[in-house]
Amino acid sequence: MYTNGYIFRYAAIMVIIAAALLSLAAVLLKPFQERNMAIEKMGGILASAEVEGVETANTIELFNRFVVEELVVDKDGNAAPYKDGKMEDGPAFKIDMKKELYKKSKGEAFHLPIYLINKDGKTVYVLPLRGTGLWGPIWGNIALKEDFNTVVGVTFDHKGETPGLGAEITTAAFCDQFVGKTIFGDDGHFMSIMVVKGGAQKLPQNMQIHGVDAISGGTITSDGVNAMIKDVLSAYLPYIKKQRAQ
Repeated sequence: MYTNGYIFRYAAIMVIIAAALLSLAAVLLKPFQERNMAIEKMGGILASAEVEGVETANTIELFNRFVVEELVVDKDGNAAPYKDGKMEDGPAFKIDMKKELYKKSKGEAFHLPIYLINKDGKTVYVLPLRGTGLWGPIWGNIALKEDFNTVVGVTFDHKGETPGLGAEITTAAFCDQFVGKTIFGDDGHFMSIMVVKGGAQKLPQNMQIHGVDAISGGTITSDGVNAMIKDVLSAYLPYIKKQRAQ
């Protein structure tokens, strides 16, 4: 018969051993997890620019091939370029969007990344996005043509939106609507891209070039995408306006 003291000591030792093994596993797996997250991030950037043939095995190689320059942009639209090295090692790629957008919300200085992709001899500008959906963070990328107005493509992802509803932001049916839309009006006024409940056809005819259909049954997530695009593009606006003025 084991005494209570023996049982407690045995249980305590087993808990300590299990905790140590879990901690060790977490430490050993962290580099692999970070690498997978980086590959997923690269894939989203490439996909928004409509780069084809991107798979997990070749994402890093394609990222370093197609991304010809990275920019770190400040709140005044000044840009620091990086193009002499692996793009995955560039300062723009290391930027934490969550932290930088929090700084923006507090009125502090912030820095955001832009990726320049050479596709078919033309430059595509990829601007990362981050916002809030129904159940947590949402994020993505929006790629613009050299006119800094016309959308080449977008990607979106999420942490916990409802399957079949808000999670539909990741689907081609939703994302493909953005292709060819514009973020500026004919008068040069910033319009963003509006995610419209009930469909973009509810907008006036001259405004439909700035709108896409919201997700049926995913109103809050759609509103989150709408706010994310407007808020983050507004942060990039000083840089974009400088480029459009050239």
